Amino acid sequence: MHPLAKQFGVVVRRRREASGVSQEALAATAGLHRTYISMLERGVRMPSILVARQVAEALGTTMGALLAEVDDEPPPKRKK
Repeated sequence: MHPLAKQFGVVVRRRREASGVSQEALAATAGLHRTYISMLERGVRMPSILVARQVAEALGTTMGALLAEVDDEPPPKRKK
């Protein structure tokens, strides 16, 4: 898994939990499947720019703001 996908997932999960919504609710609002939201949050899938926009809008933010937060997220530590 790519470190950037992991960073995106950390930010999405943090924002989703701060909003008090479930993966199911976020998925429904974003027009995505719950398992896809789960894969995004775990960093297993790298979102397309369209999906990043859908997730951002579902979280009540802009894609620019969401990606700026991703950019500020420290990269995950490598496992030895």
